[in-house]
This record gives sequence, C-alpha cells and structure tokens, in this order.
Amino acid sequence: MMIGKTTGPKSIVLDNARSLELGTKHVSAADPRIRMLVQRHGPLEFNPRGKPFDSIVQSILSQQLNGKAADAIISRTYKLFRPGRPTPEKMRAIPKLALKRAGVSPQKATYLKDLATRVVDGRLDLAGLSDKEDEEIISAMDAVKGVGRWTAQMFLIFSLGRPDVLPVDDFGVKVAVKEVYGLRSLPKPKKIEEIARPWHPFATVACLYLWRSRDKG
Repeated sequence: MMIGKTTGPKSIVLDNARSLELGTKHVSAADPRIRMLVQRHGPLEFNPRGKPFDSIVQSILSQQLNGKAADAIISRTYKLFRPGRPTPEKMRAIPKLALKRAGVSPQKATYLKDLATRVVDGRLDLAGLSDKEDEEIISAMDAVKGVGRWTAQMFLIFSLGRPDVLPVDDFGVKVAVKEVYGLRSLPKPKKIEEIARPWHPFATVACLYLWRSRDKG
C-alpha cells in the first residue's frame, strides 16, 4: 500500500454534513481510538475553502510554522493586497521586499512567485485540478517550487475536500497518533499507514479528528 495514500472516491466530497457523517460513521466503526475522539468532540464542522490559489498560498506561508505564527504571517501578507485578496497576477507583480516586510522569508517569497507565474502562464491549471485524481493533483503541484507532497495534500483536504488523504509527514498528525495510540515516540510514515489501514476510504475524517484532539482551545 502506498505511503500517504490519497485515492479517495471522487464522487464524495467532504463539503456537507451528510458526507462528513458518512465518513465519521466509517472511521468510528473501523477504529476504537478514533471512535473515542468522535465521542469526545462530537460532530465536526468542516468547510473546504474552495479557493485554490488562496489555499496553496496559505499552505506555503504556513510551512514549518506553528498555528499562531502562521496565522500572523498570513494576516500580514494578505494586508498587502487590500482592498481585495491575493491573485496570481498581483502576487507575481508585488515586490519581494514587500513580502519580506510582512515576514515572508526570501525562500517562501520565491515559492509564491513561482506559483503565481505558473498559474498566470498556464503551466498550472488550478481550475482544472478538481477534475483530477488525488495523485494526479499531487504530481501537477509538485512541479511548483516549495510545493511538495504535504502542501499538495493540504490543498486536497482544505480546498477540495477530498475524503481519503493521509498526510503521514504532517507534524500534527504524528503527535496526535503518538498520543492517541500510546506510542513512545513520533511514528514513522510506515507506522501511521499501518494504523490508518481501517480508515480508508475516509482517512481525511480520521485526520480531522486527530488534529481536533490537539486543539487546546
């Protein structure tokens, strides 16, 4: 089985209460540890952002940052584009110095510029991604500087609402799996995939509950 498998059924999108309920019932029945989280936290609200460019920009800005730090950088970056929001055209045109003043590292500024340029010149068709299978989307996005498998998987979850994404390299997922399953150390991708076998084809839902389990708010 592929590590970090993302092959959810295209016919199901986690964008409404019914699809979330279907996925929650499956992972609850399949895994007692996930069932415990479902009972503790109840039904989750989940609304995929649905704005592909925004989703990728925010994922790039969030790389290697904790939640509060990432939110601060995203907020300052988005203020640069007021009124309105970042678009590929605006992102390509904005000076790197302006991004730097907002707290964006030079490396991430390069990533954002490459993303914007590829969208503007047509090499990356964001509008057409929703018609592709998960692995096709990951492959298409992998050509963008700084957009690796994790960023593509965050896009699949939070922009497209794909039901069967398993980001085995996500730090939050690793920590939650360690805590929920009583492991002595952070699990390797292979261990997470082993634990997650019963979750398919709704691995995304299990991950949403794992992330929720770490929310101290």
